Amino acid sequence: MGMLLKPQDVVIVLKLVAVGDVRWTYVQLYYQLYISASEINAGIKRLAQANLVILDHENRNVPPAIVRTALIEFLIHGVKYAYPPERGELTRGMPTAYAAPPLSRKILQPKEPPPVWPDKDSKVKGYSFSPLYKTVPKAARQDSKLYKLLALVDAVRDGRARERKMAERELTKRITTK
Repeated sequence: MGMLLKPQDVVIVLKLVAVGDVRWTYVQLYYQLYISASEINAGIKRLAQANLVILDHENRNVPPAIVRTALIEFLIHGVKYAYPPERGELTRGMPTAYAAPPLSRKILQPKEPPPVWPDKDSKVKGYSFSPLYKTVPKAARQDSKLYKLLALVDAVRDGRARERKMAERELTKRITTK
């Protein structure tokens, strides 16, 4: 039996999308994602097994190539089933899904508290919404491109139909344009 993808693998591949063509090392990703270098390495191997990235086995210095159409398909159709969010009580945290950019500018914000990733360093009060991985708020705070991608994935994971469609279009646009 093959390896199953873990939720942090989605965070890792979204970070690869966010960095684009910039050269990176496992150690840099460790400092940017707060995920151990060995776990990032294992995650990239799982992503390759799932055909979401292609590894160059001849030249290990070449970063994995993202299979963008497969990634979009997985994010739109698979993530919400594989990693449904847990919603919790009112807490302080970082806005996500429709309450975070880029959707927050396009969707009239409802009167109820927004979905947030629990985070003691944030000032926003909202309903707890489980991030894909526990270090997501710290990583998202450092990288606005990653933050937007993660928030869009959360809108797909748990949005209303209209929000989900908007998030799917926005994700597709951001992942297909390098």
